[in-house]
Amino acid sequence: MHPFRKAVENRDTEALEALLAPDVVFTSPVAFKPYQGKAITAAILRGVMRVFEDFTYVREIANPDGRDHALVFTATVDGREIQGCDFLHFDEAGRIDDFTVMVRPLSAAKALSEAMGAQFDRIAREAADA
Repeated sequence: MHPFRKAVENRDTEALEALLAPDVVFTSPVAFKPYQGKAITAAILRGVMRVFEDFTYVREIANPDGRDHALVFTATVDGREIQGCDFLHFDEAGRIDDFTVMVRPLSAAKALSEAMGAQFDRIAREAADA
């Protein structure tokens, strides 16, 4: 099991943050512009942990050199079942430098957008305090 997956499944936010490169780029499934930097990415991941219910990784796919991973997941957001995938790229030091999330169906993506929108003031404060 990949350390990122283990950290998420254990809800270990400190381990998650330690896996992020300082210049990580996070591409959200519901925001047009990517977020740059460890502080905002870590804060977003904590927000996601607050809004996802019944989160489970169902598949882990990796390329042979271990620098690219795809982790397929299911969860519930505001009563809507969501299916998604975390696409992770790791730098030479083994830290995540590119993190893209895709989700489906559209109704669940909208529920996720609304739930994360309600979290965003807190997320911005957490990132600023880091």
